[in-house]
Amino acid sequence: MHKVRRLPRVDGDLGWYETAPNRQAQLGKRLKGAHQFDVAIIGAGYTGVSLAYRYAEIHPGARIALIDALRVGQGTSGRNSGFIIDLPHNLDAGKPDVEHDRRLYQLNTFAIERLRQFKNALGIDCSWLDAGKYMAAHEERNLSGLDSFIKTLKASNFEYEVVEGKALQKRLGTSYYRSAVYTPGNVLVNPSALIRGLAAGLPKSVTLFEESPVMACEYGSPHVLKFVGGTIKAKVVVQAANSFNEEFGKLSNRIAPVFTYASLTEPLTDKQYAEHFKAVQPWGVTSAHPAGATVRFTADRRIFVRNMLDFEPGLHGTQEGLHNAWLQHRRSFEARFPHLKSMAFEFTWGGMLCMTLNHEPVFKDAGDGVYLLGGCNGVGVAKGTYLGYYMADHMNGIKSDNLSFILANSNPSWVPPDPFRTVGARLRLKYEAGNAGGDI
Repeated sequence: MHKVRRLPRVDGDLGWYETAPNRQAQLGKRLKGAHQFDVAIIGAGYTGVSLAYRYAEIHPGARIALIDALRVGQGTSGRNSGFIIDLPHNLDAGKPDVEHDRRLYQLNTFAIERLRQFKNALGIDCSWLDAGKYMAAHEERNLSGLDSFIKTLKASNFEYEVVEGKALQKRLGTSYYRSAVYTPGNVLVNPSALIRGLAAGLPKSVTLFEESPVMACEYGSPHVLKFVGGTIKAKVVVQAANSFNEEFGKLSNRIAPVFTYASLTEPLTDKQYAEHFKAVQPWGVTSAHPAGATVRFTADRRIFVRNMLDFEPGLHGTQEGLHNAWLQHRRSFEARFPHLKSMAFEFTWGGMLCMTLNHEPVFKDAGDGVYLLGGCNGVGVAKGTYLGYYMADHMNGIKSDNLSFILANSNPSWVPPDPFRTVGARLRLKYEAGNAGGDI
């Protein structure tokens, strides 16, 4: 029997979850008693939910369990920046050749359209906006990041626009950024509201268990998952718990969970909005430097700031970490919006990016009916959606060019064990933060 040592928990005040219109919806139940299923999926984020939908499409009569340690939308699926990115991303540029980038674009747009169809069919209120995305730089030395991005876009004939000076200030409501590259295909959402809406519409063959952390796994025929007061027996187990995948004993030294923090302001007053943002449409900015801040102006007139990368071997944030992040977020916010210094942050929280050294995801048949998914490298809404979809195909022998591409590009590099992993990661993150300068 393999015991699970580290479990997910809520880190801070989860802004997207707290502001989700469907926050109060009753979705799943706590797992109690003995149950039997054909397939058990651990992790009800975008990857696990996508897999459950697709598996149910292939096998409508299959009994599927979808299990989460928290409430749906409280994990990584609801703690991200709310971008559904269509293009190869700066965090996801392991192989910057044209064919590779076009295939990633195809997969990402497939995921966006699948999510759009579900959003429309289920009537999910998640502030879905086809707003595009800005990659921006404040520091002159980080303009090279924009130049590299433009080279990638040009090589594959992806649409883009360079916006600078007064034109950029007019679009964003801040003069902080020197230059930006705008691409139109990105979608902005409240990610917690979207994943909760998807979970609410799961097929009847899928049973959702929330607030039910797996305490131990007994691999065999069938596999047995153990909980406080309950068990699941299943022929097939899929581990889609992202940064927690190594806890289940079937994966080691392949992922590097990086902790990051975000804050969300209170809404702008009517006066603040009229004075500074009246002609500004909701927008999202990522940084030209990998360690820079991600910033959003939301449809409900809030400002979102995300930065402060750290490596937490315990897979949890700390109160000190939250406080230090809040302080940095204030500096980042006030540098960009000095005229809004009186605005308070209503929410500050932490969450994880599940990184791999070569930016390739975990997409693995571990044998004996156990499958592993994770390592989305900062683009988890789109990537998790298509990885879950095609894992269901893989499990059922459904072949395609997209699946072949995923299988050929899902070989994450070896990561050294602790303490070397923690020491190395923290030194690298400190170095990157120093280079980012004012783009943090």
